This record gives sequence, C-alpha cells and structure tokens, in this order.
Amino acid sequence: MSYQPENHRIIFYFVVAGLIVGGCAPPVQQVRRVCPGAQTVTESLSRLRLHSENALSFKAGGQCRLQYYAEDKNHVENFSVKLWVNPPREIYLQGDVAFDPKAIILGSNEEEFWLAMKPKEVSSYWWGRWAEQNGEGALKLDPKLLLEAFGVLAGGNKESWLLSREEGSDVLTETDGPGLSRKIYIDNCSYRVWKVVRIDADGKNAAITKLDRYKELSEDFSIPTVIEIVSRSWDGSEDSLRITLDSAKSAQFSNKQKSRLFNRPGTRGFKHIYKVVNGDIIEQ
Repeated sequence: MSYQPENHRIIFYFVVAGLIVGGCAPPVQQVRRVCPGAQTVTESLSRLRLHSENALSFKAGGQCRLQYYAEDKNHVENFSVKLWVNPPREIYLQGDVAFDPKAIILGSNEEEFWLAMKPKEVSSYWWGRWAEQNGEGALKLDPKLLLEAFGVLAGGNKESWLLSREEGSDVLTETDGPGLSRKIYIDNCSYRVWKVVRIDADGKNAAITKLDRYKELSEDFSIPTVIEIVSRSWDGSEDSLRITLDSAKSAQFSNKQKSRLFNRPGTRGFKHIYKVVNGDIIEQ
C-alpha cells in the first residue's frame, strides 16, 4: 500500500482528540475575584453595624435537619420550619415534627429566651434571662446564634477586636468578650459574614456557624438562606443544625402578632423544665 500523508494527519487529529477527552489537556484556571476588604478594625465594624442597623423584620419558611444527643442517645430530626424575626432580639421558630406543627419551638425577646421540644424521647423546656448569662451558650438551638446568623445583632461597642486576613476574607477576632470569644469571617467582596466561630475558655471551638446563599430583602439588608451550626456541649457531644430557607420576605408585625410570637409560652406538659443561668442548666 502506498504512503498517504493524509493518514498521518488523521491519526494526529484522533490522538489530540483522545488526549483532550481523556483529561490530559491542561486544566482551565478559574478566575477568583480579589477585593481589598476593610483597612482598619473601625471600618470593618462600621460596615457590619450598618448592615445590622438596616435590619428588617421578616418571615420565612423552609426545612431543618437537627442532630442532637439526649437521654444517652443520638437523635436526628428532619422537619419543616416557620420563622419570624423582629430585630434586634425577637425571634420565633417552630418546627413541624410527626404532624405536630409546634413540636419544636425556639424564641426570644428583649428579656428572655426559650427552647421547647415535645418529642416524647426529649419532652424538655429550657429558658433563661439574657441578663443572667455570661455569654456562654447552653442550648441545642441557641436563639442568640440564629439572631447573629441573620446579622441583626450588632457587635457591641467594644474596641478590643483584631483585624486579620485570610484568603478572600477579613477576619475579626474579639479578644476580651465575656464568656466566649468570637472570630467573624467576612467575604471581602460582598462584605457578608460567611462564618462565625465561638471559642471557649480552653481555646476550643464551642460553636461554628456557616452562612451561605444570601437573599436581599432590601437594598441594604440581606439574610443567608442556608445556616449550618455545629455546637459542642460541656461533655464533648456535638449538636448540629442545618436550616435551608426556601421563602423569605420582609414583614410588618402587629402588636397582636408580636404578643403571640415573642412572649415565652407556658411550661405545662413537659417532662423536664430547665433554667439556664450563666451557661449552667438547672432543672426546676
């Protein structure tokens, strides 16, 4: 058979195509946005506080996955949730478990916070007064962590913060807060918080909150629609919570609605009733 130059060209094309399909072509480099972030602690805190000052009341609905340790057992609950938030301290969440629309209730107002869980293997009610806390969390579902996740709690007037930078993020570290200290991770471009780490007196991570998929409720205020919280108890056990909101919109609450949503409910019918004082849980 006579030599045909076209045959070599055809073979070359097939080899090149095979290399590309087989993954031997050089990888495409993803371009990552680089933004300068804040220049000082004051600027960073001011930007966060501005978001908090622009916070709106809102209501939302979605799904929740809660994994917790109780009665010497590990429990996993998947349920739908409804949520109402009236900044800066009022929040109400109810979870529908086993056809009970209020099987799990979490809430707070200016003076108190509470968590009620009706599933029979738990049947417990926790509550406390904000004024009697030293900053340490003790609840499986902590209203303060949720309020913080939605950006409606300002960082306070403390000036003992350090500003550092990690890849793509400003990191604010609170150095002398009472109880737990905090590290707040902020995306430099959007200047939205994407992670909050609370550190206990032993230097260990007591709670890690991750935030994603922000939704704008107004030009100046947005909320994450995915919230993941992992908290560690004093005995070393971990509780985890993932809330995914599929609907959220700003809302105005009447006085009647505020009274119904943001006042602590009664304790009747619960097997265990606990009061939280300075991070300690005391059975009543």
